[in-house]
Amino acid sequence: MESFDRRLEALGITIPAINTPRGNYKSYVRTGSLVFVAGQGPRVEGQLIYQGTVGGDLTIEDGEAAARICAINVLAHLRDACGGDLGRVVQMVRVAGIVRCTSVFGDQARVLNAASDLICAVLGDAGKHARIASGTHALPSGMAVEVEAIAETN
Repeated sequence: MESFDRRLEALGITIPAINTPRGNYKSYVRTGSLVFVAGQGPRVEGQLIYQGTVGGDLTIEDGEAAARICAINVLAHLRDACGGDLGRVVQMVRVAGIVRCTSVFGDQARVLNAASDLICAVLGDAGKHARIASGTHALPSGMAVEVEAIAETN
């Protein structure tokens, strides 16, 4: 079976160090076999990359790129929770995403498909998950997208 490191390399994805929480919470919590990953924004090395409103000053493609960064950050926290081994992921259970968008924007699902597609590309069948894609007028720090997840691990 192909290693996750080789799969990540083939996809051109580098899993970063985990982001430090920006408040009084943990970036992930393990309870039993479940890992709950807190909402992740489109940050690279701590810097917010996509700030703004999808359907306003940001395009759908910008939103998709932001969602992919969020998914990479989710995977970074999940890998940390699994002691560095994404092979311990039995099933990505749920992904929830919020898109900061205009009141008439209706393509939240398309934006969040970018996160789902990336997770499935990395984790294979174990990456298939239930999902919600929502829109809002504001997110912390003005970020364009935020993604959280729940995964079952061994």
